[in-house]
Amino acid sequence: MSQAAASVTPPRRMALHTRILIGFLVGTFAGVLCYWLGRDAQWLSLIVTYVSQPVGQIFLRLLLMLVIPLLFSALVLGVSEMGDLRSLGRVGWKTLVYTVAVSAIAVLIGLVLVNVLQPGAGMPDETRSALLEGSAERAKSVTAQSAPPSGMEMLVQIVPDNVVRAAANGDMLGIMFFALMFGIALVLTRTPSTDRVKEFVQGVYDIAMTLIDKVIQLAPYAVACLLFTLVAKLGWSILWQLGKYVGVVLLALAIHQFVVYSLVVKVFGGMSPRVFFKGVEEAMLTAFSTASSSATLPTSLKVAEEKLKLPPRIARFVLTVGATANQNGTALFEGVTVLFLAQFYGIELSMVQQVTVLGVCILGGIGTAGVPSGSIPVVMMILAMVKVPVEGIGLILGVNHLLDMSRTTLNVTGDLAAAVVVSRGEPDEASSRSG
Repeated sequence: MSQAAASVTPPRRMALHTRILIGFLVGTFAGVLCYWLGRDAQWLSLIVTYVSQPVGQIFLRLLLMLVIPLLFSALVLGVSEMGDLRSLGRVGWKTLVYTVAVSAIAVLIGLVLVNVLQPGAGMPDETRSALLEGSAERAKSVTAQSAPPSGMEMLVQIVPDNVVRAAANGDMLGIMFFALMFGIALVLTRTPSTDRVKEFVQGVYDIAMTLIDKVIQLAPYAVACLLFTLVAKLGWSILWQLGKYVGVVLLALAIHQFVVYSLVVKVFGGMSPRVFFKGVEEAMLTAFSTASSSATLPTSLKVAEEKLKLPPRIARFVLTVGATANQNGTALFEGVTVLFLAQFYGIELSMVQQVTVLGVCILGGIGTAGVPSGSIPVVMMILAMVKVPVEGIGLILGVNHLLDMSRTTLNVTGDLAAAVVVSRGEPDEASSRSG
């Protein structure tokens, strides 16, 4: 082989998010065209029934197939990564309390905005019926769902009496409770055998992530089919509601980023918000460009020690754990998405169900992979749990990359805010922090 030939580099493959966007546009415009040409035509019904709908359904089922192994392994590892809780004592517990409290605030902001602004509402009943008629069994489960259990019944049912049956019945709260207990037990039991168990769970997580990565490669085609199926029935009206959804997510993220974090670092961290945001600027830009908390971790560690002057011992622990377990933006996104799609399909979620969504989103923030689109399987799991058709995820995938970059920026900022709060009052706290 000649030197010239050896130096030729193969052409770079188009980025996945670009291909998904192309699939989104192709599916949308093809759907609008067919809607105009013959929304009630037999040929369109045949295309939807035998081409676009099956392709989209297979993609969704592949993702749902991987939800339980991914969620269980990620949640177990997320908890067990706090394995230094006993040795770090106060630092570990402060990190845990911060994670739960601020994630709850994030989800609450999203739920309040969706309930107030109603981005998924306004679709005519006949159009909504047309959306649901393609899946008779799912429509039946949506419109005839049993009354939700009372608060005490729900509290009791969170604890599964048979974890295998809980998995078979899709009892995600039971599975998540078992995963939490399993992770805590791994923290408390330090033996060579449990180390091997943790390695096995890590292997399950790695395999699930590899499979999800392979399935996500099919997303451009699946998004085109899912969007074609929806738009061929709805026309342009669906895009207006999608735009409102994107606006609500970005507004909620902005409120949490600039209002909540400013208050947190000022009141609980003793640091000026101006100093904080100026210091974390580089990490925010890296997070926005990579859409990955894990990929941003080296930059976050650097700015925490060099710009924010935080104790390295505290910063390394909080930021390492936070890259997978403290994902406020992801929890907020999951809550907004579930409620938006419930409104979109005309499904009214009770207060008990919304509180359940809030709790699952907090746990989902702990059990979501810190990689691009890592929250999509969790969103699908919550949709199935509250009996909202998972087909709606095709809408979200089309605009997910912008939202993924935005919520990752919030996640990384939240990790750094947590490091500021947790480091306050620690013995090796830097004396040079600005007030």
